[in-house]
Amino acid sequence: MSITTGDKLPEADLLRIGADGPETVSLRELAGQGKVALFGVPGAFTGTCTTAHMPSFVRNKDAFAEKGVDTIVCVAVNDPFVMKAWGEQTGAAEAGLHLLADADGAFTRDLGLQFDAPAAGFHGRSRRYSMLLENGVIKAMHVEDSPGTCSASAGEALLEEV
Repeated sequence: MSITTGDKLPEADLLRIGADGPETVSLRELAGQGKVALFGVPGAFTGTCTTAHMPSFVRNKDAFAEKGVDTIVCVAVNDPFVMKAWGEQTGAAEAGLHLLADADGAFTRDLGLQFDAPAAGFHGRSRRYSMLLENGVIKAMHVEDSPGTCSASAGEALLEEV
């Protein structure tokens, strides 16, 4: 069963590259207080993720901040080195977004949002989604029906929920 509006975000330890290499990030510590926009993508450097989903949050960062959302988190079932490089390539790192690796897919499974697409080489990947959190509770959630679609989960759509 998938997580839904009104549920508390499950605890997860995700990864990012820090000054000394890979480091663990407690999602509860990062996203458990205040208003947070969190979105998940099938994979860093993939088509729709790079050309539509990530840019929708980068270009709306200031609009989110104006509505009290000062933390934007992107999660993908990738390793932290890939997430760091993708953040640099897309401008997300410079914009201050937090790109976190769900390297083993445990968080994605806990959300009930995993999928496989063997023909594309995707195994245990994340469905495309976005959610608005307030103090760790899901206030709004949008999950795409197709991994190649980015409309309901785009930054603009989530911004309307804030």
